[in-house]
Amino acid sequence: MNPRLRPDRRVLLGLAALALLMAAWALVTGALVMSSLEPAERAAVEALLGARLPVAGMTLVFALLIALVAFNALYRHFIVAPARLLEEARIQLGTDTERPLTVQGSPENRALADVITGFVEQRARLRADIAQQVALASRNIEQERSRLAALMSELTQSVVVCNLDGRVLLYNNRARLQFRALSDAPAVASGAELIGLGRSIYTVFDRKLVAHALENIRQRMQRGVSSPSAQFVTTTRAGQLLRAQMTPVRGVAAGTADNDPDAGAGSISGFVLMLDNITRDFEEESARDKLLLRLTEGSRASLANMQAAIDMLAYPDIEAAMRERFHGVIRDEVVALSKRVCDTAQDATRGLKARWPLEDMLGADLVSAALRRIEALGTPRAHADEVDASLWLKVDSFSLLQALTCLAARLADEYDIRSVQIRLGPAPQGTRAHLDLIWQGQTMSTETVMNWQMDAMQIGAERSPLSVRDVVERHGGEFWLERERVRHRAFFRFLLPLASEREQLDSATFVPQGSRPEYYDFDLFQTTESSRGLADRRLTELAYTVFDTETTGLNPAEGDEIIQIGAARIVNGKLLRQESFEQLVDPQRSIPAASIPIHGITPDQVRGQPTIDTVLPAFHAFAQDTVLVAHNAAFDMRFLQLKEKRTGIRFEQPVLDTLLLSALVHPNQESHRLEAIAERFNVPVIGRHTALGDAIVTADVFLKLIPLLAERGIHTLGEAREAAQQTYYARIRY
Repeated sequence: MNPRLRPDRRVLLGLAALALLMAAWALVTGALVMSSLEPAERAAVEALLGARLPVAGMTLVFALLIALVAFNALYRHFIVAPARLLEEARIQLGTDTERPLTVQGSPENRALADVITGFVEQRARLRADIAQQVALASRNIEQERSRLAALMSELTQSVVVCNLDGRVLLYNNRARLQFRALSDAPAVASGAELIGLGRSIYTVFDRKLVAHALENIRQRMQRGVSSPSAQFVTTTRAGQLLRAQMTPVRGVAAGTADNDPDAGAGSISGFVLMLDNITRDFEEESARDKLLLRLTEGSRASLANMQAAIDMLAYPDIEAAMRERFHGVIRDEVVALSKRVCDTAQDATRGLKARWPLEDMLGADLVSAALRRIEALGTPRAHADEVDASLWLKVDSFSLLQALTCLAARLADEYDIRSVQIRLGPAPQGTRAHLDLIWQGQTMSTETVMNWQMDAMQIGAERSPLSVRDVVERHGGEFWLERERVRHRAFFRFLLPLASEREQLDSATFVPQGSRPEYYDFDLFQTTESSRGLADRRLTELAYTVFDTETTGLNPAEGDEIIQIGAARIVNGKLLRQESFEQLVDPQRSIPAASIPIHGITPDQVRGQPTIDTVLPAFHAFAQDTVLVAHNAAFDMRFLQLKEKRTGIRFEQPVLDTLLLSALVHPNQESHRLEAIAERFNVPVIGRHTALGDAIVTADVFLKLIPLLAERGIHTLGEAREAAQQTYYARIRY
């Protein structure tokens, strides 16, 4: 029998088949009896029964109907009722739902329901007793946690903790507010598309930049630094300038991950980012620099002219006309100087190359990182020449390594250079260092060097908006080409600043200070990105965006539009109610009066709200890197799919439907409407027919369904999607 059919329809088909078999049996029996009679007997029987056959047929049909009704009643009494009791008992066993069982069927079935109810009540009492004991034992710990949580929430610095995959597992309230300010989306996501438990920090920071900082920390740990850290500065998509101080979270002594040879006391299981928005400070400092530059450079010529005029006026025999001329020069230059000072004070700070925040770094570490970056290109090969291991540089190591790698790649591509060397040593003036990229072979013209400096850096398919000249100016340094004619070599030389303070090494043990922030989930320390596809990931390991839409009607293909989107996130098996998305949408069409009592959204409420072109990109960012979950997802996804061409936004992540999953685990239930499922699971329904309210109810239902799926042997995303497609409701299309 087709497994996609609902159980009650399978019963009807079975009863119909039974009726046909009984009718066929009656016809075959009559035919056999007639064939055994003599012609005279057959004629007598036909004469006797011919006029009564309609009555006999009606009697047979009536008897079949009575039999079918009786069979159906027996089936529901002895088969369906125990099956429903079994499903409800599994709900009680597999979840924390506590509600009276629906009792139907035979007295034995009712007695069994009473026994199950007794066990459920006994379990509830045991759970309450255990909870009370745990609460008493943890009261003092909870008080300490609350104090620490209050301290963390009052910190003026943003704190974010991530695992090695860049997944956020802790952030404080200050970080949430800061990321809300960094969001370039309208006020639809409130920064939730950037920060949240289980979200990737790489939505804000360049993955390579973070990896580079982690590599620097590992190098310092290998040298025995007790409290290694790294600092970098980056710009966000909204143009904000962030300074990040990174420190590691150490792994436990027994190791933190399976099959990880580096796991142990010296390994890193995550990192802490302390963030400062330095945009305003940076702009103010740039303004001061520009003002100083204009005052000094612009006034130099005026001061020189005035000095020359004053010197000439010192001669006693100077003619009166000449004296008056020099007085005029002084007056003109004073007026020009005064005007220049006023203009400079009022001028904007645009167009000035300002100093970029730099970090202290051991020069040998920079050379080592550069050699690895160049070697990763394949060609040219890279080696160290002469490196002063005592030099500490003050550099933006990320952009400087990009410049070195770009130059090496261009030497290989345009001049067929197969090998380069890197040299580091002090400059004669004592406050600078020379960093040289050396090669042997064909040299180049001064014009080519200038072009290479001014071109945007490109390494393979990776393109940076910066040029080599930009990198040099960030460091307040210089860059040029030199030739060693004796050794037939040429090199690019970077003049870089030395660090003013050296990093101190000691043997002190790194002791992390514990704290409890407002938003955390330390279980995510155990989560690492798997090389296998999402289909093979366990349902309990995945992050979900549970969403719902309210619309003008039920026909997306005929012009109905979304008027509200609501969503909540599930991470590590927990519903994060504080990380939600809710936004009204202007449908740019009328809202039918018949639909307003359902969702309660009036035309006045959506008038002036963002359109779907604005809301959909923000929701897409909020749902990034998660599995989508909805009730009757085919309906909501159809609305999103119809906007792909218009907005360019595609939701390509997997989708799970609680309607199909409910039909899968409870095939004998009469209804799989969201309210009916919530009632079965004892989930409170608040804000029904609002997008966020329905999304939260759906999320609670989905969390109840996961253990019931596991009881059926469905543990992974792929298994859940495949099994859901076998249900009757999977045929619904919009």
